[in-house]
Amino acid sequence: MRSSLIWLDLPQPPTLEFLCSRRPDSRLNPKKQQRPIMAGHAAEGSQFDTRQYDNKMNEMLSEEGNDFFTTYDEVYDSFDKMGLKENLLRGIYAYGFEKPSAIQQRGIVPFCKGLDVIQQAQSGTGKTATFCSGILQQMDYDLVECQALVLAPTRELAQQIEKVMRALGDYLGIKVHACVGGTSVREDQRILAAGVHVVVGTPGRVYDMLRRQSLRANHIRMFVLDEADEMLSRGFKDQIYDIFQQLPPKIQVGVFSATMPPEALEITRKFMNKPVRILVKRDELTLEGIKQFYVNVDKEEWKLDTLCDLYETLAITQSVIFVNTRRKVDWLTDQMRSRDHTVSATHGDMDQNTRDIIMREFRSGSSRVLITTDLLARGIDVQQVSLVINYDLPTQPENYLHRIGRSGRFGRKGVAINFVTRDDERMLFDIQKFYNVVVEELPANVADLI
Repeated sequence: MRSSLIWLDLPQPPTLEFLCSRRPDSRLNPKKQQRPIMAGHAAEGSQFDTRQYDNKMNEMLSEEGNDFFTTYDEVYDSFDKMGLKENLLRGIYAYGFEKPSAIQQRGIVPFCKGLDVIQQAQSGTGKTATFCSGILQQMDYDLVECQALVLAPTRELAQQIEKVMRALGDYLGIKVHACVGGTSVREDQRILAAGVHVVVGTPGRVYDMLRRQSLRANHIRMFVLDEADEMLSRGFKDQIYDIFQQLPPKIQVGVFSATMPPEALEITRKFMNKPVRILVKRDELTLEGIKQFYVNVDKEEWKLDTLCDLYETLAITQSVIFVNTRRKVDWLTDQMRSRDHTVSATHGDMDQNTRDIIMREFRSGSSRVLITTDLLARGIDVQQVSLVINYDLPTQPENYLHRIGRSGRFGRKGVAINFVTRDDERMLFDIQKFYNVVVEELPANVADLI
C-alpha cells in the first residue's frame, strides 16, 4: 500500500481538526488557531441537540414511567439454561451460535414467557435470533395458522428474517412466509391459503393481505416490530396502526431496534402492556471491535479518486460502500466500472428480482464490493463484510450505527472509513457526540487493519 494512499497527486488539504474550528466566513488559513474536534465543544451549526434527546429519554424513563415498564433482570449465559425446546436448541446450534450474545442472554426468556418486550441492542448482536427464538418456542406446530406476525421496514430485511426463522426452526417443521412488495400477490395468497405458522413482511403488503382476508388474523398471538425506530417514523406509523387494528386484542408485542429514539418509545405506550424494557442509553451505544476512521477529502470531487486508490484494499475483503441517494449509486457504479473496477450495486428503484440476484452474489462472495443506500443499512447480515465505507456520511446520526454495523458481525473485527468534506464536519461531530466515540484519521497501513 503506497504512503500516498489517501491523497494521490492532489495538494494536501487542511486537517479535519482545522476544518472543525474555522468560522463560516474564514478562508482556509493554516496560521489561524486550530482546535481538535472533541466531545463537549459543539461544532458551529450542529443540528443534533444531545441535551434535548437525553431530556426526552430521561422523561420517558422517569419515575412516572416505572408504572408503564416491567423490569426483568435475569441473565442466562448459555442457551441450554433457557428452557428451550430440544429441537429449537438443535436449530440454534446448527445455525452456528455457541454462546448467547448480551441481548440474547437477557431477551430470549422474557419473550418466551409471553411478556411484551422493548429491546435495544447494537447492530450485529443477534436481535433477529432473539425474537425468532421467542416465537419458535411458543408456536403450536399442530395448528397450521398464522400465529406470529413480524414487520420490517424493507423487503431485504423481511427476507433475511424469514431465512433466520426457517434455519432456527429447521428441526421444528416451521412454516414461514415473507410477504413483501414487488412480488406476486397471487403467489402470496396461494401460500397463505395453504397455511403458514409465521408471516414476516413489509407493512404495505401485509396490510393488503389482511384487508383482502388472505391473511387471517384471528390466531395471531405474537406481533414483532423489527427496526422499530424506522417502522414508527412518520412513513410507517399510520400503516402500523392500521395493521394493529386488525389484530386480536390480546396479543404479545415485541419491539426491537438498534436505536430507540424517545419518539419511538412514546408511541409504543399506545399498544404495549407493561413491557419488559431492555434499553441501552445513547452514550452506551457502541460498536466494540469496529475501528472507525475518517479520510479528509475536503471536496466532494476528490472522493472518487480516493475511493479508486482504496479499491485494491476493498477487494481483499468484502466491502459495502454507502451513498445517500439512488441516483448516486448509479453514478458511482458507472464511474468505478469505467475505471475497470468490479463493483455491484443495489437500491430501491431496482426490481425485486434484480435486488435478490445481486444480494445472492454478494452473500456468496462472487461479488466483493457493493454500493448501496441506507436501504441495506438495516439488518442485512452478510457475515464476511469487514469493511464499510461511508462515501457520503448519513443524514441522521442514528443511521451511522446501522451502516457500520454491517462490518464486524457477531464480534468479528471490522473497519469503517468515513469520507469527510468541509460540509460534513458538523455531521461527523454529531456522530461522535451521539455515540461518545472518537473517529481517528485513516493511517496509511489500512490494509493491515482488515
